Amino acid sequence: MASPGPGSTSGPVQGAGLGESPSMSTEKLSSSAVNRMLMEFLIYCGRAVFIFYPVYLTGYLGLSISWVLLCMFVLTWWKKNRQWKDARIGSAIDFVDNEKHTINTELKGSLQMASWVNFTDVEKAQWLNKVLEQAWPFFGMYMEKLLRENIQKSVRTCNTALKAFTFTKIHFGHVPLKITGIRAYTHEVERREVILDMNLSYAGDVDIDAQVNSAITAGVKGLKLHGMMRVVLEPLIGQAPLVGGVTFFFIRRPTLEINWTGMTNVLDSPAFGSLSEETIVDIIASLMVLPNRMCIPLIDQVKMDQMRFPLPRGVVRVHLLEARDLVAKDTYMMGLVKGKSDPYATLRVGNTNFKSKTIKENLHPKWNEVYEFVVHEAPGQELELELYDEDTDKDDFLGRYNLDLGEVKKGKQMDQWFALEDIQHGEVHLKLQWFSLQTDTSLMKESTDNLACAMLAVYLDNATDLPKDGREAADRHKHGKNPKEERLTKRVACPNSFVEFSIDKDVKKSKVVYASKDPVWEEGFTFFVRNVKAQQLSIQVKEPEKKNPLGVLNLPLSRLLNTSDLTLDQRFLLERSGATSQIKLKATLRILKLEEPPPKPIVKPPSEVKQAGNTSVSNPSNAPSSSNAVSSREIPVVSTPKQVPTSPNEGYLAQRRGSFQAPENRKESSSSANLRRFDSHSLLSENSIASSRFDLSDGATYPEAIRNHQGSFGEIELVIRYATLRHKLVVIVNRCRYVPKIFPQ
Repeated sequence: MASPGPGSTSGPVQGAGLGESPSMSTEKLSSSAVNRMLMEFLIYCGRAVFIFYPVYLTGYLGLSISWVLLCMFVLTWWKKNRQWKDARIGSAIDFVDNEKHTINTELKGSLQMASWVNFTDVEKAQWLNKVLEQAWPFFGMYMEKLLRENIQKSVRTCNTALKAFTFTKIHFGHVPLKITGIRAYTHEVERREVILDMNLSYAGDVDIDAQVNSAITAGVKGLKLHGMMRVVLEPLIGQAPLVGGVTFFFIRRPTLEINWTGMTNVLDSPAFGSLSEETIVDIIASLMVLPNRMCIPLIDQVKMDQMRFPLPRGVVRVHLLEARDLVAKDTYMMGLVKGKSDPYATLRVGNTNFKSKTIKENLHPKWNEVYEFVVHEAPGQELELELYDEDTDKDDFLGRYNLDLGEVKKGKQMDQWFALEDIQHGEVHLKLQWFSLQTDTSLMKESTDNLACAMLAVYLDNATDLPKDGREAADRHKHGKNPKEERLTKRVACPNSFVEFSIDKDVKKSKVVYASKDPVWEEGFTFFVRNVKAQQLSIQVKEPEKKNPLGVLNLPLSRLLNTSDLTLDQRFLLERSGATSQIKLKATLRILKLEEPPPKPIVKPPSEVKQAGNTSVSNPSNAPSSSNAVSSREIPVVSTPKQVPTSPNEGYLAQRRGSFQAPENRKESSSSANLRRFDSHSLLSENSIASSRFDLSDGATYPEAIRNHQGSFGEIELVIRYATLRHKLVVIVNRCRYVPKIFPQ
């Protein structure tokens, strides 16, 4: 679910996109541009004269036409050979200049390398592929039973013209499905779930034939499917089978290629091939692409609505601001004059996609549009952005960029330029904001720019005792027949029904359930809410291609504000329907809260660091030895009461709290070194210990410049880790800062 911001069509935004028209007209009428176009036109005319003059001369001299054909053949051969040589030389130069990029592109395009080759966190699954190979014949038996008993029956009931539809041959071949890589999430998920991402690749020899009627046959021979499937094992329980249920779905739409046979062989033609495969992918998406899921409960205590449609992870708001340095795709005068482009953008998250407005003749377009997407899985789901040049025939590709929404969830807010991929050059400017879902109504702030302030999640379960058709429902509502009359006038036929939800202009429809007065849908929907107190959810149970509804229901969203957990889960009586017609659904309201980015650590200069007058000093008698003074995680600190300095060195040390003495200037005494630690702001990674400043106060001699210096000696950044296998302490000095210039040059 997503919604474009209304600001995308406002006057200022359009003016920003078209504001370059005066400068463009000035550029076209400038003398330099006119001279350049005239020069290119004269060169083009000169080439034409140079080519056609020998033909005219041959005819003028009365020579045979064979000479003209021979010259044309030689010229054509020379141009082809020249182009071939130029292409070879250009490829060689491009390979030398971009060797790494060229190799990666060729490997990805030709070899379709496994995902674990490119991503180190993806593991091979050879053992799992061996299991699939062994179990593939039994999977074929299961699919044959499913197609004949369930799918065949559903196809026959969906249309009267398909009453004789029959599968005549079902064979899933000998080539099994392969898992080219698998990734397990451990740190990014909750403790009571396991998440696996599987890269699926199937290029099988499937052979399926079907007979529509006595004259029409159809079939599929060969199928290719590629995509990434996520498998969620939740909840983890303390009894057998340890997992409460299994949920699996495609995070993004898979790619599909089908080899049709029979009467459907016409779908292999270029005109229908992409259309048919896109239709099948849409069917798969309606079942197994987010937010749709396939669920298998393993225990009775698991609720199907929570498995099939859990609450989303959050909402991401995408500001499509501008782009720059795009590739010019429009040309004039047979490609001699390069123009600009008419760019527009498409944005997709899961099954939801949007298209921006088109900016005419601009390589630096400004859109300033806002879109909102519901995020069901993060990390996992991606924002897929593509730019195109709008043309009358076929739009030209200008680049793409995919952003994992897990990065947005982690960073909360992002505002930066992204380099477009699969194109020579170009960048796009995006601003992304992450919104969490809350139940605290005090956080609700209605937006002044007509953006969403809340999100509504609706789970449609089932309906009971629907009327036969919309006319019967209208008659019941108008005349009010009693139950006895209803039983006497009741017919055997059952309606085909679907449910239409709407909040203002945002309309969503469920799937159609055929020939049932008690239909079961089990689908989920999400809506963005801009005014909770004024908007309402309109529900209509309808028949396909018929005007009168089977029942209606209006649910004010303000009613949810007074419920527990902002949720309504019950059966509702339908209006303008049967006397006992009901619909069961669950409506959940969540408030959108803009998450602020984590604060960046601010490192204060040494002058702002407090003098350690109240910092304890280590007692030599209690100080640990050098062998155990530093551990793999921390450096121990032993504190004693403050001591009065009795020597010049001690007085100097009391003045320079928080400094660090260089190792080359340090001399160890025969006794144990007295170690003092003063914590500073950490500049290290999370896997390293915090940076600190140390003093060595016993048995050390200092130069005159150091003894006379007042204040701090600066800071040093260290990385300290312990190599367990080698039994060595590794100390890496990264940098120093705020070091005073006290030593002579």
